[in-house]
Amino acid sequence: MKSAVIVFPGSNCDRDMAVALERASGRPAHMVWHKDASLPEGLDLVAIPGGFSFGDYLRCGAIAARSPIMRAVVEFAQAGGMVLGVCNGFQVLLETGLLPGALMRNAGLKFICRDVELETVTTNSPFTNALQKGRVLRVPVAHHDGNYFATPDDLARLQGDDRIAFRYFDNPNGSAGSIAGILSENRRILGMMPHPERANDEALGGTDGALVFQSLVGAMASA
Repeated sequence: MKSAVIVFPGSNCDRDMAVALERASGRPAHMVWHKDASLPEGLDLVAIPGGFSFGDYLRCGAIAARSPIMRAVVEFAQAGGMVLGVCNGFQVLLETGLLPGALMRNAGLKFICRDVELETVTTNSPFTNALQKGRVLRVPVAHHDGNYFATPDDLARLQGDDRIAFRYFDNPNGSAGSIAGILSENRRILGMMPHPERANDEALGGTDGALVFQSLVGAMASA
């Protein structure tokens, strides 16, 4: 699997994401600066990492979504490429319109940084095919603006189309429907607030997040 990680000013999980992708695929990820105008040739996956792109000024992910490289990422996604956005990366995907909804301030108006438990809602995606429906994953969150909001119509569509990838058990941020991660219509884009790349090594406290990356490699192997 050939992958790339987009790097913005303020990214702080780009290296973690690259390590997780290389560990799963055996191939180093390309690190792509946000001012680049094009992506490397032959990519299978683009990952947009967590962090605080541009210091979260204006609105989380809003400035990053208008960086030059994001035009190429949108074109890549629209052509059927796989895209993974985690935390701030999820915010960026929403700002580009590649996924529906918005991420607002946490219901408690406090930054949350702790492990959470997630329910695997669907296995019908390249990101979750190595899991079982209902499988519980323990992964960390670290965000201030993770309260997922969508219109009633969008929420009904996500539910009806089996596009909710993960749900929180304790809904730490007040997200509608306890949603922690959603899929695009073609199921090849995943945005999620929890950090699977931070649960990729026993030294980090667990390896549940590695299953997301193993799923991606398995999906490519069977394609």
